[in-house]
Amino acid sequence: MTEKRIVCVTGASGYIGSWLVKRLLERGYHVRAAVRDPGNERKVKNLLELPNASAHLSLWKADLTEESSYDDAVQGCHGVFHVATPMELLYHDEPAENEDIESTTVNGILSIMRSCTKAKTVKRFIYTSSTGTVIMQRQPPLHEYTEELWSDLDFCNETKMFAWTYVVAKTTAEKAAWKYAEENGINMVTIHPSLVLGQSVTLQRSFSTDAATALYTQDEANIALLKKLHNSSAVHVDDVCNAHIYLFEHPLAKGRYICSTHIFDIFEIGRSLSHKYPDKNIPTEFEGLEESPKIIPCSSKKLIGLGFEFAHKNKDVGDLCAETIEWCRVKGLL
Repeated sequence: MTEKRIVCVTGASGYIGSWLVKRLLERGYHVRAAVRDPGNERKVKNLLELPNASAHLSLWKADLTEESSYDDAVQGCHGVFHVATPMELLYHDEPAENEDIESTTVNGILSIMRSCTKAKTVKRFIYTSSTGTVIMQRQPPLHEYTEELWSDLDFCNETKMFAWTYVVAKTTAEKAAWKYAEENGINMVTIHPSLVLGQSVTLQRSFSTDAATALYTQDEANIALLKKLHNSSAVHVDDVCNAHIYLFEHPLAKGRYICSTHIFDIFEIGRSLSHKYPDKNIPTEFEGLEESPKIIPCSSKKLIGLGFEFAHKNKDVGDLCAETIEWCRVKGLL
């Protein structure tokens, strides 16, 4: 085993993290999966059953809220993929009383980066950011969102749009990480996925599975969530994880990279799923939503320009949702 093939993945039992672990194992990496509770069989069982896991996967206890918690997991690693994030912020319209919505996210990433500094072996740090750190603009661009843009936090705090606490936390954390990276010589690259869709490794439901299955289950709360996501951007989880590895391995990767291929159009999804599941009476009309507004896409030109190819770009967004639905059905989650 060579040093350069050892990597750490934080949030390894989550939706993106578990798929990233799967792809890394397939490529022959020795993966240290950092999770809050390695003894929680429900959360880690599927990781341990992945191909190559018996020889190439180890579980490490670590928590974003505990300083130096990642020291042992990171020591000796050539790369670190920081995927873990407090997803519960997506559901907060207002922070709880006396809650610092940024603290866990900001302190968590800085703690992990300090672990990288201590280790002295980490050659590249890949941080899973979000298009949410780019697109929240008082004056949106005319043609497309690019990596040069940063979400306007004053605008977020004033308007308190959907998921604003998540946007504030992720944007603040990323800026703090770039400052630390510059001051401490950390080779950091950030990837900015939009809404992530597709099947999973973990058996836990997630924000993504709730959105993708909403019209199929006709759960009112999840349909309300889906309507808030109308005309946002989306991408397949497999493309996201392959992009993580591509950016880790590519010698010229530098800076921020948007990772997005689709427009999440609820009308298109409704029509697509109604054809795929004619017995489910999938809704195709949605009161209060405009079907064909002007859409400003999130551009993945920088990532494509580096040579990355999206494997799922030619599927329609209904196909991505259907893939999630079928996986949930097989796993008994629907």
